[in-house]
Amino acid sequence: MEISTILFYVFALVTVGSAAIVTFANRLIYSVFALMFTFFGVSGLYVFLEADFLAGAQVLIYVGGILILLLFGVMLTNRIYDLNLLAERVQFVPSVIVIGAGFALLVMVIINTTWPSHEVVATASTTKEIGSLLMTTYVLPFEVVGMLLLAALLGASMLAGKGKDEEEEGEI
Repeated sequence: MEISTILFYVFALVTVGSAAIVTFANRLIYSVFALMFTFFGVSGLYVFLEADFLAGAQVLIYVGGILILLLFGVMLTNRIYDLNLLAERVQFVPSVIVIGAGFALLVMVIINTTWPSHEVVATASTTKEIGSLLMTTYVLPFEVVGMLLLAALLGASMLAGKGKDEEEEGEI
């Protein structure tokens, strides 16, 4: 077995295993840390699909941004309210039955399908092509989205700061 095949199965196992931990963990903080491994596993699978831009974006956006936001949210909420956040399992047995039936259906489809095989063709990096398209063909939509995100950020900061100004005026 080739090293790339072994690495693929390792990334697939990490992704599926950590996603199961996200689902079945008793503590919310364990779920968030397992979600980090799920995001890294998906990023590794993107590398195998030769989608290097998506792999980098997965790490930067999801692991670097959204996951950190979730970690801060869980940690700060836990300390403010002095809660012991636990995830409840509701209707565990029926959900396992439905998941098992879906898994059996997927396995049956995988086994009974004749999968065509094609010769693997090495492709060039997609990052250069995407960057070139963003700066030439799609520069206007790219800039419009940037301005929209800037306006949303300014609006959110004004809404967040509005309550503080009113409190300070009341104290004077």
